[in-house]
Amino acid sequence: MLDHTTWLIAKTDPLKYIFEKPSLTGRIARWQMALSEYDIVYTSQKAVKGSVIAEQLAHHPLDEYHPLSHEFPDDHILMAKENEFGAEVEGWKLWFSGASNLVGNGIGAILASPSGQYFPFSERLGFECTKNMAEYEACAMGITMAIEHQIGKLREWETRDAKLIPYHTHITTLMEQFEEISFHYVP
Repeated sequence: MLDHTTWLIAKTDPLKYIFEKPSLTGRIARWQMALSEYDIVYTSQKAVKGSVIAEQLAHHPLDEYHPLSHEFPDDHILMAKENEFGAEVEGWKLWFSGASNLVGNGIGAILASPSGQYFPFSERLGFECTKNMAEYEACAMGITMAIEHQIGKLREWETRDAKLIPYHTHITTLMEQFEEISFHYVP
C-alpha cells in the first residue's frame, strides 16, 4: 500500500466493475492485480461539488450576519383578483394550450362562464405538428366547443404567424358565429 490515498472522481465507479467481475480474463485479471496495490477511493462528482461548496463557505464566512426575516409584507391580503383588460365585457372566457414533443401532440381548452363555472376539454392529436400548430388546433377546438354550447360572447387571444395562415382563416370563419368576441394576448 502507498502512504497516501488516491481519489478517483468519476460519474461511475470503474473499480467496482473490475473487482466484482465474476469471470476474470487475462487483461482484467492483470488490472485487478495492479490496482490492488494502491489505496484508491471512489467518489462521485456530485459529492465533490457539494464538499467544495461547503469548504468554500467554511473558509469565507460572512462578517455581518443578517437573520432571515419571517415577516411577510402582504400577509393581511386574503384574495387576489385577476387583472382585467380595459372595459369589462360580460361574456365567457377561453383559455387554451397546445403541447408538441417527441412523445406526441395534445391540446386542451377551458371554457369559463361569467358565473365562474369551468368546462375543461382535452384531445390528443393524431398527427405531427409544431408548437404553434398545436396552439391553433387548441384555439379551434375551444372556439368549436363554445359554438356547440351556443355561447354568444367570448373573450379570446390571437397569435399572428405567417406560416399558420390556414389555421388563422379557419378560426376567422368560426369567429363569425359569435355576437361579440375580443382578443387579448396573454404572454
